[in-house]
Amino acid sequence: MYMFIYVTAGNREEAEKIARHILEKRLAACVNMFDINSMYIWEGNIEKSPETGMIIKTRAEKLRELKEEIKKIHSYTIPCICAFSVEDGSREYLEWIDSCLQ
Repeated sequence: MYMFIYVTAGNREEAEKIARHILEKRLAACVNMFDINSMYIWEGNIEKSPETGMIIKTRAEKLRELKEEIKKIHSYTIPCICAFSVEDGSREYLEWIDSCLQ
């Protein structure tokens, strides 16, 4: 099963550090990064801050290790790491993911 993992980071530099780390370990085939503005509740207060969002393309069997590796190097106490199953997709693209994770 293929998965897209949504992760946020404090800035582009941290997102690129995480992306490079998981790509080098072959835990992901691709990481998309984009700037976002977030509002959230933290320690009882409403906070607002810029972040960098990531969509990580991988396979389900890589998820446990992927989460562990992200948590090791992420600056957040509780990083956002949410997984979504890919129900369907271009066969060629999914085969490309497979080839990257070997």
